[in-house]
Amino acid sequence: MKKLLDSIRQSFSARLSIWVVLFATLIFVASMAYLSFIARRSVQKEAVLRASQVLENTVLRMNNILEDVQLSADYLEWLVYRHLDEPQMMMDYTRNTLQTTPALNGCSVSFEPYHFKGQEYFSAYSGYDNGLIHSTQEGGDNYQYFYMDWYQLPKLLNQPCWTEPYGDWETDDDRGLETWMEVSYSKPLNAPDGTFIGAISLDISLAWLSQTLSDIRPYPNAYSMLLSRGGTFLVHPDPEKLFYETIFTRTLLEDDPDLVALGEAMLKQEDGMRTLTIGGQRSYVFYTPLRSTGWSMAIVCPESDIFGGLVKYGRILLLITLVGLGLLFFVCRRVISNTVRPLRNLSDQAERIADGHFDTPFPDSGRTDEIGKLARSFGHMQRSLVSYMDELTRTTANRVRIEGELQIARDIQMGMIPRTFPPFPERKDLDLYASLEPAKEVSGDLYDYFIQDERLYFCVGDVSGKGIPASLVMAVARNLFRVAGKQGVPPAEIARQINEILSDGNDRLMFVTMLIGVADLRTGQLDYCNCGHNQPILLNTTGTPEPTLLECLPNTALGICPGFAFEDQRLESLHGRALLVYTDGLNEAEDADHEELGMDRVMAALQAQPYAGAEATVAVLHRAVKAHVGEAEPSDDLTLLCLEIRK
Repeated sequence: MKKLLDSIRQSFSARLSIWVVLFATLIFVASMAYLSFIARRSVQKEAVLRASQVLENTVLRMNNILEDVQLSADYLEWLVYRHLDEPQMMMDYTRNTLQTTPALNGCSVSFEPYHFKGQEYFSAYSGYDNGLIHSTQEGGDNYQYFYMDWYQLPKLLNQPCWTEPYGDWETDDDRGLETWMEVSYSKPLNAPDGTFIGAISLDISLAWLSQTLSDIRPYPNAYSMLLSRGGTFLVHPDPEKLFYETIFTRTLLEDDPDLVALGEAMLKQEDGMRTLTIGGQRSYVFYTPLRSTGWSMAIVCPESDIFGGLVKYGRILLLITLVGLGLLFFVCRRVISNTVRPLRNLSDQAERIADGHFDTPFPDSGRTDEIGKLARSFGHMQRSLVSYMDELTRTTANRVRIEGELQIARDIQMGMIPRTFPPFPERKDLDLYASLEPAKEVSGDLYDYFIQDERLYFCVGDVSGKGIPASLVMAVARNLFRVAGKQGVPPAEIARQINEILSDGNDRLMFVTMLIGVADLRTGQLDYCNCGHNQPILLNTTGTPEPTLLECLPNTALGICPGFAFEDQRLESLHGRALLVYTDGLNEAEDADHEELGMDRVMAALQAQPYAGAEATVAVLHRAVKAHVGEAEPSDDLTLLCLEIRK
């Protein structure tokens, strides 16, 4: 399976074919879903119409049967009233009625006890026995007919009525006792004075009725149900349910609200259609009342019969579609594979070029389509690549040479500033430490110092711009500081001399901000001149550092304003305090979001711990910058100088 997936991932034609098939499948599924919805609605509509027509025909046939029975009962009643005193005639009438009414299973004319010549029982009955009509007087001690429902109901109601299903039986010497289920239509017989004297009963076999109605069905597995007034099954394909069960019997064993609702609707003489599960099968039930009897007729159509054809054709269509999608995948892959074969050639050619074979010949496929254009563009790219590689080789050599020269320039520049090895001056009365970190190969920052006549001459400067031009100006400014400082002149004079020389011929207007200071190591007095530079910071060397900015006059930067009159400033004593001079690479250090460190964070970092010497103070600020900048590239050169004059 893994090899198959790897093969598909590595094959453009296979992946594209799969996407085409998936898209076609999506269209098919959407189309089939819509067509299935439309077809299902159409089939359901046709099923409702078809079942309704069958139900209507079934009800019509049932009504015809019932009307035949009722008409036969009316005619038999007329004959009986004409010959009430002739018992033998009753036998003939029941036989004739049975012969003329095919729906009947039996017919009887029964009278009250002792109505005929003192006889307790007289019930003239005719019924079928093996296809033959058999007539008999059925009353007796073993069959007291006047207690039966078909006799009692017309007597009590004094009107014609249909009975609930009941079991009847007969005794035969050969067969013994035989029973069957039937329903009867009964009419009362009254004397001229209105006294009840007997009843006429016409019987219909429920088995025959079920067989007769079951022949009328809209679908092969559909069947009819006929309920009595009380919900008892009069017609049902399962003979065991006849007489013994009602439509609610099953709901006594398991809860079925849908079946209960159907039974209640049928008993209320409603008509309509419901969908429910009967016998574990989803079915549509169409029902309507027989109002003349109080019964209700229903036709049950299994959903599988209604939609069976649709499902069958759907499966066939699905099979055809699957085969078609398979063929589509095969054809698409072959066509796409042949189409992209030039691309595979391009891929092989590209791998050879990647291995360094730039002179590999690139054949022209002769195609004029997009792939042909791509092939020609690839050939042009190959030729351009060869030319570019030659140019790159020359450029790389030049770059290596320039980087070597820059490294030499860096070494020369770093050699101009005081180094930490040998260390800064080791004197008991002076603690001095400085550092310079260029943002590029060479720096535009500078610092310098020297001691002359027990005076410390120092400077920290920042040249405008970066790179080699700034480093050249830095070297000149540093040398001018040394030359002017050796004369023993005050800081303002040193600034004036540097400014005059840098301003001469400065067409590019490059300038230097610089803090120049002269500290007397005996008295701690500090003379300084700030030439447009950042204000230095004073720190207490005992207790809390409490950093503060040193007050500075607004002198201009060096190199842009010849003849400017620089002014000195004086701090009477540095004893008990340390002086920190820095370039803007400290407070303007940026993180990845270009947010600057700022003077507030600088002051907070200095105040966070007691003063521990010049080198420790410089280290604190380096850590603060690193923590703020993170992985971002340095945005400017950073120079720090810290000094403390001790008593």
